[in-house]
Amino acid sequence: MSKERVWFHIILTTYGAWLPGDPRGFRTRHHREHVEGDYKHPPPVGAYEMRHRQAKKLRSLSAVIIPVLLRPVVGTAMRDRFQQAGGDVLAVSVNGQHVHVQVQLEDCDARYPTGDAKRHAWFEMKKSDWTRKLWGSRSKIVRIKDRTHQQNVYDYILDHANKGAWVWSALRDMNSHT
Repeated sequence: MSKERVWFHIILTTYGAWLPGDPRGFRTRHHREHVEGDYKHPPPVGAYEMRHRQAKKLRSLSAVIIPVLLRPVVGTAMRDRFQQAGGDVLAVSVNGQHVHVQVQLEDCDARYPTGDAKRHAWFEMKKSDWTRKLWGSRSKIVRIKDRTHQQNVYDYILDHANKGAWVWSALRDMNSHT
């Protein structure tokens, strides 16, 4: 008997992209500490400045920004690896410091195929002479609740094209072959 297939919105960030104390807002792991503000409504200016400065100082390398020319390499590698894992990938966007993937997988712990896709993308980058660390630790994996949520995620991912991201969509890809 096959498992139910579930849609996920997977968000990956590059190393050093989002640190504790970030002026854009941040969350502690498992929300162990209440932090005022978020990326839509940032915390008061300077509220967590000392924490952010300390996090930058503890970081072993500078923040990673995926070069524009390598964003298709990352996006294609992520898409291909999720598809090889049996996933139906609907949309992918790759910006300088984050990647969004909308994928349908068998109901599982999506961390494993996500980790595999991250590893595969790094190896593909390595073929383009990338030698640095690429990913921050962990990923945000959100199980999509319903059709409206799915459509909102899809639109959100495609909207990253307006911000300079490399974007791929299965629906656009299908339409270009007809």
